[in-house]
Amino acid sequence: MTDPKILITNCLTDATFTELPNHTSGKVRESYDLTDGRRVMIATDRQSAFDQVLAAVPFKGQVLNQTATFWFERTTNICPNHILTVPDPNVVIANKLEMLPIEMVVRDYITGSTDTSIWPMYERGERTLYGISFPDGMIKNQKLPGTILTPTTKAVAGEHDRPITPEEIIAQNLLTKAQWDELAELSLTLFALGREIAANNGLILVDTKYEFGLDSEGRITLADEIHTPDSSRYWLANSYEDKLAAGMNPESLDKEFLRLWISERCDPYKDRIPEIPADTLVEFAKKYVNLYEKVTGETFEHASMDRPVRERIHENLQSALPEYFNR
Repeated sequence: MTDPKILITNCLTDATFTELPNHTSGKVRESYDLTDGRRVMIATDRQSAFDQVLAAVPFKGQVLNQTATFWFERTTNICPNHILTVPDPNVVIANKLEMLPIEMVVRDYITGSTDTSIWPMYERGERTLYGISFPDGMIKNQKLPGTILTPTTKAVAGEHDRPITPEEIIAQNLLTKAQWDELAELSLTLFALGREIAANNGLILVDTKYEFGLDSEGRITLADEIHTPDSSRYWLANSYEDKLAAGMNPESLDKEFLRLWISERCDPYKDRIPEIPADTLVEFAKKYVNLYEKVTGETFEHASMDRPVRERIHENLQSALPEYFNR
């Protein structure tokens, strides 16, 4: 891997391109809605957790984009997705969808550290979570009796996602009963495939979230990202049982590594989050790359660092969308 100093200084944090119209900015991605119904989505290296951007991690955007592409390609027989082309390691050009207002979160284990995770709720003494009853005596990181759905609302800027039950979703007209049933079936089927492929590669797919939208014909379509280390939690299978027996957190290959690093040093919802050292961010980058290779079985091709990442993306966008860049 390239010199750590070069990696840190060449992270992609700004993906604003004034040549493209209808720009919206998220915690991690920059998006542009083109006039013909396509959407450009650029995965930056910005790292978010606890509903805020914390740092930039080398190659993170590339890993996210290429991991999602891997999974989108392998799930087309289950559900259509929004991808049209991938003109750059960090970029997807997709169909613009009418996004549905619910995130579908699927879980096989009781774990987590955020406000919408089931372990913090359970630890506080709650026993009915997302409309599901849990028994006393469970321990953190243990496997659930069966796979569960724990949907959340999609927070608007500055707010937090919140837990919601299927009954509340339908009662509040966020989805129709038919839409909920279809999303539930698709989510469980996608998760089952993800779990199988992860297990074949020595990983446990612990939990994940899916986002769906409606295409121009009203068909439910998979969007955003799928089974990436930002949307999913992965543990190393070969050490899971020993870590559980010892009361330790499993070895993870996702952003829980950073969440735990922060939680050990402050209350991220109340305190100022400390600056994250460069060597920690480089270690985190290696975890992302390791996950990509374990999940896909492919070698990660590090994009060249001989020039700014933003410059490379601009060149590839210009080639893919000359009607916007060559005016």
